[in-house]
Amino acid sequence: MLPPGKLANLVTCLEMTEKPAPKPRPSTRSALSLQRIAQPDLQSYRALFRRVGQDWMWFSRLIMPDERLRRILTDPKVEVYRLHDGPAEIGLLELDFREEGQCELAFFGVVPEVIGQGAGRFLMDQAITMAWARPIRRFWVHTCSFDHPSALAFYRRSGFRPYAYAVEVHDDPRLTGHLPRTAAPHIPLIEP
Repeated sequence: MLPPGKLANLVTCLEMTEKPAPKPRPSTRSALSLQRIAQPDLQSYRALFRRVGQDWMWFSRLIMPDERLRRILTDPKVEVYRLHDGPAEIGLLELDFREEGQCELAFFGVVPEVIGQGAGRFLMDQAITMAWARPIRRFWVHTCSFDHPSALAFYRRSGFRPYAYAVEVHDDPRLTGHLPRTAAPHIPLIEP
């Protein structure tokens, strides 16, 4: 048992070791576009990170010290993208090539109001294409119980295969003030 104020998170690690064969995809809204952000502003990055992940208890980049986050986001081997639907920012993609021969799908998601409308599939297709355009042997991601309930199945349909599990324990970010107390209502808030 965990003490009140703590959260347990089951992590599933997934990988693909070769580029998947292209699959026919239904057409998506033509207004979708991806924009690389070479020098992300921390405030706007965190605002989009929060919009995409708050309902799923994403908090790692909200509690990370500014200087550490800045070093990651400005590293030339880390690529940060925003997905747009016309002028609206609706998704976040972060590809991390810092480990030789590998690409980590570090962050991936769309805002809740567009889930199930093809934006996530468009974003994943772009991620796969960009990752495998580099000389990598492995493309990997981890998902967890703090992600959308369909995330694991989505990653598997995209060509990733599970290879490991882990359990993480965290302070509840709703109690530390990093997320509102109403965030992720599917995860019970147990106060100390």
